[in-house]
Amino acid sequence: MVALDGSENARVLSVDVGSSSVRAALHDASGDAVEDSEIKLDHEFDYTPDGGATKDADELLDLVASAIDGALSRAGGDEISCVATGTFWHSVLGVGRDGRPTTPILTWADRRAADAARDLRDRLDERATHRRTGAPLHSSYWPAKLLWLQSTNSDGSQRTEHWVSPADYFYARLFGGPPSVGASMASATGLYDQNANRWDTETLEAVSVDEAQLSALSDEPRMGLQREWSERWPALRDVPWFQAVGDGACSNVGSGCTGNDRLALMVGTSGAMRVLWKADSVEIPPGPWCYRADRGRFVMGGALSDGGNLVGWLRETLRLPDPEETERLLAEMGPDAHGLTFLPILNGERGPTWADKANGTISGLSMSNTPVEILRAAMEAVAYRFATIAEILQEASPGDKQVIGTGGGLFNSPAWTQIMADALGRPVTLSGVEEASSRGATLLALEALGGPRIEEAPTYLGETFQPDPERHETYRKALTRQRRLYEAVIGGD
Repeated sequence: MVALDGSENARVLSVDVGSSSVRAALHDASGDAVEDSEIKLDHEFDYTPDGGATKDADELLDLVASAIDGALSRAGGDEISCVATGTFWHSVLGVGRDGRPTTPILTWADRRAADAARDLRDRLDERATHRRTGAPLHSSYWPAKLLWLQSTNSDGSQRTEHWVSPADYFYARLFGGPPSVGASMASATGLYDQNANRWDTETLEAVSVDEAQLSALSDEPRMGLQREWSERWPALRDVPWFQAVGDGACSNVGSGCTGNDRLALMVGTSGAMRVLWKADSVEIPPGPWCYRADRGRFVMGGALSDGGNLVGWLRETLRLPDPEETERLLAEMGPDAHGLTFLPILNGERGPTWADKANGTISGLSMSNTPVEILRAAMEAVAYRFATIAEILQEASPGDKQVIGTGGGLFNSPAWTQIMADALGRPVTLSGVEEASSRGATLLALEALGGPRIEEAPTYLGETFQPDPERHETYRKALTRQRRLYEAVIGGD
């Protein structure tokens, strides 16, 4: 065990800014959460009918500050040795010369830049851009978002001094000075050269953005809070705040998926399947995205815009029974017994084929279908999408991999976890860490402080769900049916 500053009571404060909640918690020198120290504050993106998904930056900063207030109130006499932060990837906002927002946060879920992404495909060699940046030309990423902002919000764009991620904005407000960003957050913008570890000049030119308008690249921790904040949090005034790490990378680290032998399957608000490994360089194949956990580690995978948010929407829309009864009914149903083919892309498609303007479809719906059957069809459909991502990742990163499940979607539904195992045809073992992102950010901070490498941290595992060969064969056929529906409905988007 590493003593953070020589004190047995030293703690790491983790801040996890997710798509549906902000969390702050205390962790010990092993990276484990201190019991009853977590504060969770829920929030939602602001959705609009035209595909907008935004968040007010100052409103989100207020939530971060309140979560920190709550966690510190539970610290007792413990000393805080550092602050570790993880935030959702891909999102961007503009800030003016006064350091205040000129735009709202355009989140990863904002789809209004789809036409701009199509325009970029005419300006850039899409395959070469993906090989350098690890990001397809898609509305999720900064290049398309910046083009869209320039054409639809010219006033805000003209007043913008810097384009930043939410974490860059928070830190600039907390510490003053120009914004800076670590490799992990920069790597998921679509403007970063993964192997060169620098901003990608060719993509910047295509979107008419100067490198000086972006945050300075630095993985050095920030220290010395502004007076307003140091008076509010004297315990944090002189401790290092590590640069934010993308939540996906944090989740891999926290669940123990830190090598080529493990595949993280995450179903939270959205969904993702990722592999993380240490390497000097990477050859990025077509299909998956590729970012960084830090300057020495890559993370590659596929993401779905629909996960737990789809299930939550169906629960509310279809007026399903209470969760316990719904889970019982789901577990009693046979595989693909509803006669439905579902395309679970209500929030657009981020993977595996990146159809920017895609929407959801249900085929085969009849008066005999019940709400629980529709829910089961949706859960199975999401599992088919993960099966497709798994095939792509197997080609990109060959070898046997243990699948580790994380996220509330799996933790809260054994039926869905079993569906995942059957659809993949592989065992799925639940992580023994419910808040993997917070733990992952903490372990990366501990390593930076001189502690053990993240690959050496203990891995906590829970129940394993074994696949059934007959159900897998049923799902394999259903996946073929889903792919035919995709081609018929989405086609050449």
